[in-house]
Amino acid sequence: MKTNQVELLAPAGNMAALHAAVAGGADAVYLGLETFNARRGADNFTLETLREACDFAHLRGVSIYVTMNTIILPDEVGEALECVRQAYRAGADGLIVQDIGLAAEISRTLPEASLHLSTQMNTHNLAGVRAAARLGAERITLAREVSLDEIALLCAAAAEEGMEVEVFAHGALCVCYSGQCFMSSMIGGRSANRGMCAQACRLPYELQNKALQKSLPSPGDHLLSPQDLCTVDRVDDLVAAGVASLKIEGRMKSPEYVFAVTSVYRKALDAALAKFALTSGTDSVGGDLGRPSSSEDDLRCEGGSRPAPTEGAAVEGAAIADADRDRLTDAFSRGFTTAYLDGKRGNDIMSYQRPNNRGLFLGRVDEVRDGAAYLKSAHALTEGDVLEFWTRKGNGTLTLGPVRTDKKGRYHLPLEGKTRTVKTGDRVFRVRSAEAAFEDDAREPRVSLVGTATLHIGEPLRMEFHPAAEADIEGAPRTTLAVARRLQAAFPDGVSGVAEGAPVEAARTRAVSFDDVAAHIDRLGNTPYQLVNLTIDMDDGVGIGFSALHGVRAAALDVLTEVLTAEGHGRTLPRTIPREPLPAARPTGCRVAVTVTNPACARAAKRAGAHIIYVPALNYRRGEAVIAGQKNAAAEQAGYPKGCIPIMPVADHEAVGGAREAVVDADVWKYAAEGKPLLAESLGAMERASEEGALLDVGSHVPITNQLSLAVASEFGAARVWLSPELTLRQIEEVAKDAPVELGVLLIGAQELMVTEHCMLMSQGPCDENCAECPRRKSPHVLKDRKGYEFPVVTDAMGRSHLYNAVELDIASSMPELLAAGISSYMVDATLMNAEETAHAVGRAIRALHVAQNDGNAIAKMPNTTSGHLYRGVS
Repeated sequence: MKTNQVELLAPAGNMAALHAAVAGGADAVYLGLETFNARRGADNFTLETLREACDFAHLRGVSIYVTMNTIILPDEVGEALECVRQAYRAGADGLIVQDIGLAAEISRTLPEASLHLSTQMNTHNLAGVRAAARLGAERITLAREVSLDEIALLCAAAAEEGMEVEVFAHGALCVCYSGQCFMSSMIGGRSANRGMCAQACRLPYELQNKALQKSLPSPGDHLLSPQDLCTVDRVDDLVAAGVASLKIEGRMKSPEYVFAVTSVYRKALDAALAKFALTSGTDSVGGDLGRPSSSEDDLRCEGGSRPAPTEGAAVEGAAIADADRDRLTDAFSRGFTTAYLDGKRGNDIMSYQRPNNRGLFLGRVDEVRDGAAYLKSAHALTEGDVLEFWTRKGNGTLTLGPVRTDKKGRYHLPLEGKTRTVKTGDRVFRVRSAEAAFEDDAREPRVSLVGTATLHIGEPLRMEFHPAAEADIEGAPRTTLAVARRLQAAFPDGVSGVAEGAPVEAARTRAVSFDDVAAHIDRLGNTPYQLVNLTIDMDDGVGIGFSALHGVRAAALDVLTEVLTAEGHGRTLPRTIPREPLPAARPTGCRVAVTVTNPACARAAKRAGAHIIYVPALNYRRGEAVIAGQKNAAAEQAGYPKGCIPIMPVADHEAVGGAREAVVDADVWKYAAEGKPLLAESLGAMERASEEGALLDVGSHVPITNQLSLAVASEFGAARVWLSPELTLRQIEEVAKDAPVELGVLLIGAQELMVTEHCMLMSQGPCDENCAECPRRKSPHVLKDRKGYEFPVVTDAMGRSHLYNAVELDIASSMPELLAAGISSYMVDATLMNAEETAHAVGRAIRALHVAQNDGNAIAKMPNTTSGHLYRGVS
């Protein structure tokens, strides 16, 4: 159900949240089934309830998108494809996909379905847009880390490819680039790429300088916890940039949250679209709406007010009032930020002190006496509100009983339990508003109808209903208008439901009156409709039973309902033609590879016998040698040996606006050349390498977890693929069977857990973001958790941080099994090693390989190491 308006896309974790989203004014809703979705902790939907959801939505002109945004394991491919087919058959309007193999197969076998690429695919540059087009996508959800300038550039590029762009507008921010986080997976086996993230990023950590053996100061303990994204005052900018859809995060959130946030963004988007129509004189979306500017991200700061718009700002944004911002804060807030949209990546986007809902700031305790606190607040409180006191001894909550105030107008708040420690001056927040409770009604919002009834004696009783146009309901609630607008756009030629009954007879006794007929036709209480206009063409002296009126009315509405929901009904599934298998690769031998970040380790690895040496392209730059996690100029005196292969980074933005690539003069693609090898760590890098004729290896940051995704990598030109670290030995064996490319796994070294746009070293104090001269990068740093585990942190030349596992991976003792499974390449990641350690690790890998090849034996397992997921699958 496409319109020329920018879409407001809301989340739904269950049926009540779906109703809330539509009641709030969503144009589309995204939801997940019980499997293959990135929020498996939500209630989610079955295929049966999905059909019900599609009918509910389609009746109101709302689209339904089904999330399939997880990695697909080898034995799940058939089930995942069947799930896609049945979701489409049930009426889904779009499928949101992470796995590149599943995406390509949907395009091949079910071209009727609308394919959307998830933000989990990490699309943030022009090559990523072209890769999406190559996979057959109709829409891309961009990475959250892009700025407004980048969004505009990528929207224009997507439009040239016939695709739409969707961006996140509100909700939780992951600190890691989406699709690149292995922290929850490696620590506890709960994979974020399987919808089971345990949110390890919201736990407390301590930043330590290992060289100085001391903890570093920070504003709080939650060093990986960002604030929440809020773009409510930048909606017109996003519209001007060319986005097709504004996405609200929150499938794990309550219906109250969904309704409140969707309602506010409906208001903001309507204002932006109205402004555009006024300034452009058209109904289409695009052009320059003006760019509002603000010096602060937190929309409602304690004790403060929002700055006035600067000259040239979008005055239409005044449609959003402080009450609306308060409503967003009431719904859920860790503090609000526009973050990367405005090129911000420092401490001001982080929620160091609190990783969960802080709520709406009400004020400070004015007085404590007689077992009660007295609070003066500009915000009205109601019975059932949940308040939280922030004290020096921790936080305590209170559920408000009957509201009482003293003669000064201060709220009387009885203190008990943990709240007994409350003192004068302590801060008070509302973390749940009783007034915000959502009353679920599956009939709401109702579709406004215009009806006609014809009662001519001797002719069949006839009724016709059609959806009201916006002009018919001027002044109606915003959501009611949105339903009318969507249906008008979905059915530009009009649509109606018509039914006829038995011929109308003359009255034998008392004739029915005009008012009688109108009253009985308008009895729509148990339907999803409401009559806003009824025309009755009736002869004098008509006699008719009211049951006849009811019956024809019901029949006409049934016809209308079927027409309005027909798009999701009666879909047939095309016959699936098996994919032509690609020729199996025949590796000529086994190879030990090493990743190094400095020339000293590269030369040590080469002397130790490494067959392949990979170097991150950023570490090729003069002055960017990193040894054991810290910058070290002495390590680059000799230079890199010949034949090193550059690694294209996970994050590689276009050099526009405030992107780091525009600030730091470091074009990583100058190391790429036709006929020369490189390793790509993103789908965009795969596309660009393919276009430039480079010899392509694919890194483990592109999640290759099944034979379909392996085939796609091969079709992009890959000769070698480094498999996802989330595969078990058995799954590796399944993927490796008749693989069209050589396969590799990480054998020894630190597993990277996160890549973040925010520099984790910033928490210790102000930063000028001059990364080339940063003294902090010259010392090794770790994040220490509550159990004492230390996670190494390395910040690269762009100022992006890389977090590594506290326990080193070593599966060299499993070499015989890996050989038998079909693995021919073995990686040593020496990022955190010095030259001596690198030589030892490479030597150990080569010895393990030789021992396994010569007599099938295994070397001993190293103590204090982990085997990752090799024998322990992800959940």
